[in-house]
Amino acid sequence: MVVRRSLPTQPAVRGSASLFMTEAAAQGITPGRRMLGVAEEPASGDVAAALRVEPGTDVLARRKLLLAGDVPVRIATSYFRLDLFGGTPLCDPDFVRPTLQAGIEALGHRFGHAEEHLVARPPSGFEAVTLELDPGEWIVQVLRASYGDDDTPVHVLETICAASRHVFVVAQVTGADEF
Repeated sequence: MVVRRSLPTQPAVRGSASLFMTEAAAQGITPGRRMLGVAEEPASGDVAAALRVEPGTDVLARRKLLLAGDVPVRIATSYFRLDLFGGTPLCDPDFVRPTLQAGIEALGHRFGHAEEHLVARPPSGFEAVTLELDPGEWIVQVLRASYGDDDTPVHVLETICAASRHVFVVAQVTGADEF
């Protein structure tokens, strides 16, 4: 099972009810998702830097498993600063309806810009077990930091992709291409 992941994500896909569900369905793959949990947890170094907090600071983590057919392909975790989102509907344990984007906007935040970083690395134990990886398989970590129109760090999405189950399509932004 191989899933394509476009970078940067097209705005219509990014704004859909689920980026993964929309991308997978467009590829003829039966998508699935399962919420793994919503809880406060200490921010890792990468997440803390993107949210502009100290490493180890408690943040809200919304973690789900994404499936292609019945095959686990990604672990997607959304991170939020508690000083901005603690005690809001984003803390509820189910999927945010109609979309996470709408939930963030309902709290008064407007999208300004985002940065995405990719890193290939061996999986952690949790990642290997959750994604049902064979020994020696690697993951690709995609860290997308989204900032409001006032440059406030609003949302960090960490996607852990089973490397053997993904193709990453990287496109140049229109009008910014040079030979």
